[in-house]
Amino acid sequence: MPVQCLVFDCDGVILDSVAIKTRALARLAEPYGAEARDHMVMYHTVHGGVSRYKKFEWFFREILDRDITPEESVDWERHFVEYALDEVRVCGMIAGAQDVLDAWRGVLPLYVCSGAPWEELRVVLRERGLEYYFDGIYGSPPAKSPLLAEIVAKTGLPPENVLMVGDSTTDRDAAEYAATRFYGVGDLLKGGDFPWGQDLTGLNAWIAESF
Repeated sequence: MPVQCLVFDCDGVILDSVAIKTRALARLAEPYGAEARDHMVMYHTVHGGVSRYKKFEWFFREILDRDITPEESVDWERHFVEYALDEVRVCGMIAGAQDVLDAWRGVLPLYVCSGAPWEELRVVLRERGLEYYFDGIYGSPPAKSPLLAEIVAKTGLPPENVLMVGDSTTDRDAAEYAATRFYGVGDLLKGGDFPWGQDLTGLNAWIAESF
């Protein structure tokens, strides 16, 4: 089946921002000790694409053995943005991402499906001059799986003609949930039973082959 629509995660797929957000989460967890910090980093690494609020909840529940309060969630969000947002606004793009956007804008519908909050995501992409590439920008809530299914429904295309491009198991699971195709990016997904690239430098050729 030919690819007729592209859906991209943002962090680690379009923007080279994963390390920035990892440092921000590590900094939030640091006051609770090195072991707690390392658990947070490990959880974040394995569950990229999950909303930061869910990561906050996990940390409090699994590491601190209690539920996070609404006030603590707001406080952690405020500090996370303080630690990460300015860097995300100016960080580099993943190799090949700009070429992919330039090649397919106006040819195929392009969407963003991210675990980042929608308003923040839209602001960052607008400031970086990337917003106009996309037919739709979708962020949390909801979680990524129903979010991708919503995008597929909006396109009116068969799911097998939609390609999700992601760098995490959350992205892969979303593609499975929504029955789309999947292209993996980065070390975490290397060796899976799907097309893969270290970055996006090979994606244009792979998409062209599907036509």
